[in-house]
Amino acid sequence: MIDERHEELASLYALDLLEGAERIEFEAALARDPALNTRVNELRLAAADLAHLAPAAEPPPELKARILSSLSSRSAVRPAPAPTQAWRAPVLPFPSLIPWAIAACLAVGTLWTARLTWSLHAENAVMRDQQKLAELDLRTLRNGMEAERIVRQRQLEDAQRALADASRQVNESRQALAQLRQDVEAAQQKFAEATRQAADAGRQIALLNQKLKQEGDLAQFKIATLTSMLGNSPQAVAVAVWNPMEQEGMLKLAKMDMPANGMDYQLWLIGPQKNAQPISGGIVSIDPATGEAHYLFKTAKPINSVAKFAISLETKGGMPEPHGKIVMLSE
Repeated sequence: MIDERHEELASLYALDLLEGAERIEFEAALARDPALNTRVNELRLAAADLAHLAPAAEPPPELKARILSSLSSRSAVRPAPAPTQAWRAPVLPFPSLIPWAIAACLAVGTLWTARLTWSLHAENAVMRDQQKLAELDLRTLRNGMEAERIVRQRQLEDAQRALADASRQVNESRQALAQLRQDVEAAQQKFAEATRQAADAGRQIALLNQKLKQEGDLAQFKIATLTSMLGNSPQAVAVAVWNPMEQEGMLKLAKMDMPANGMDYQLWLIGPQKNAQPISGGIVSIDPATGEAHYLFKTAKPINSVAKFAISLETKGGMPEPHGKIVMLSE
């Protein structure tokens, strides 16, 4: 396939307008390319046929006068013919010059058109090159703008991520601050409760000291340890304390077996007198899970001095006097 440049060179070569290095280069291309050679021949035939395509035209009047004048001047310088021969001036047939003149005009027009075409093609090539450069510059500008957009987009995404991280950290800090406030409030509440308890303990200690001052020496209290009288529960132990001034006491039992069904443990206080009648301290309830009891008691009758404490196994609900078996007894 013949490209546009070789097409232009072929037109100029067909009209013998190529010179110098371009002509040598084109002739080398002709030798290599049969199709290009065929195209040159076609262009030459077309240029030759242009003269036959021109319509008949009336020559201008001055053309005939110039031709006759030229012939007269030529005949004046010629030697006179021999007298024996009659001389006749040669007559050039005027109509035969018209096709050649038209062909010359067409050739000039063709050359001018080829030059103009070649110039237009050259300008077109320059414009195409300029357009390509402009498109290249445009692509470069677009690529630069796209790269800048990508960079700006990444910077925006980084800024958004940083903002999200900062917002999350702020929320976490707020939550931590709220939790810290709750902890401080809880600590303040605990401190207030501890302060109140300390105040209560101080008041109780003051009351206890006042009581101790009023009651005098602790020697007035009766404190005794009760031991088990049963062989099946030798580890059972109890401690009894009696305050004769308040006529009240406390009993603490541990490792005590539960009484049989229909039976209860009953506490008795025995005075120092010989054959003293035991006074009931009430029914003692044992915790079935631990075998322990913590019992605050008062006697049904006043008793000034206690020599011994005893626990008996009585009918459920207790008895006014001991009838059952003594299971624990103090020394």
